[in-house]
Amino acid sequence: MFALPRRAAGLLIAVLALVLFSPQAALAVEPGVPDPPTNLVPDTGEGKLAAADKDFVIKVRLAGLWEIPAGEMAQDKSKSNRIKGIGADIAEQHKVLDQLTRDAAKKLKITLPNEPNEDQQGWLQEMEDANVGEDFDQVYVDRLRAAHGKIFPAIATIRTSTRNDTVRKLAQRANQFVMTHLTLLESSGIVDFAALPTAPPPNAAAATATANPVLSAADASSSSGTPSVSLPVVAGVVIAALAGGLFFTRKMMNDPRRRYRQRQSRGGYGY
Repeated sequence: MFALPRRAAGLLIAVLALVLFSPQAALAVEPGVPDPPTNLVPDTGEGKLAAADKDFVIKVRLAGLWEIPAGEMAQDKSKSNRIKGIGADIAEQHKVLDQLTRDAAKKLKITLPNEPNEDQQGWLQEMEDANVGEDFDQVYVDRLRAAHGKIFPAIATIRTSTRNDTVRKLAQRANQFVMTHLTLLESSGIVDFAALPTAPPPNAAAATATANPVLSAADASSSSGTPSVSLPVVAGVVIAALAGGLFFTRKMMNDPRRRYRQRQSRGGYGY
């Protein structure tokens, strides 16, 4: 078997121990924003541009306008190296995403805002007013985690429905950034998951199907155009068929011509 040199083996063991026992160090060696195969998605600006596409580009721009200063604020108001690192990473990555957004907007002739909206300004003010340390950390993490949770499904909708290839490519890149930011924020260990909005419950039809599978199967056959069958009707048809068969059999047994053929075959009417 191939044996590693002692020094190399020792280094490998040290790296494995660092990854296994230090989540912060393990996160540090992970790539920042994974790049999808962008060469497979064209970026020519072709395709009909819907109102939802324009709104999406504007919202990505707005996200950077408040998350960049929020991340920079974390450098001054947090006492946690972990929160400082999260804030710095998110701010730097938003600068990259913001450039991609401005390039797309220029190609598509979309006018972008230059300052955060009213809600975002309020969140930044909350961070300004928070006490240095854990108070700030909680506000920062909770506000950013909630915001990313809202835009995440919106990105998926645009990515799968837009007719414009530039918007499609921007949505694909934005999805990678947002997923990374969600992971970074949750790695802080202080996300208040109980405060996050819950997923909507399944609709009533789905709930009924789960609770009554037999009933739902019958309903499904009715709705698909296949007539539903009643058990009493089936039983009646079977009984009628049996009675008819019995009557026909008895009639055949009593037929004179049949008796004649039987006697003939036994020699009863032979010469």
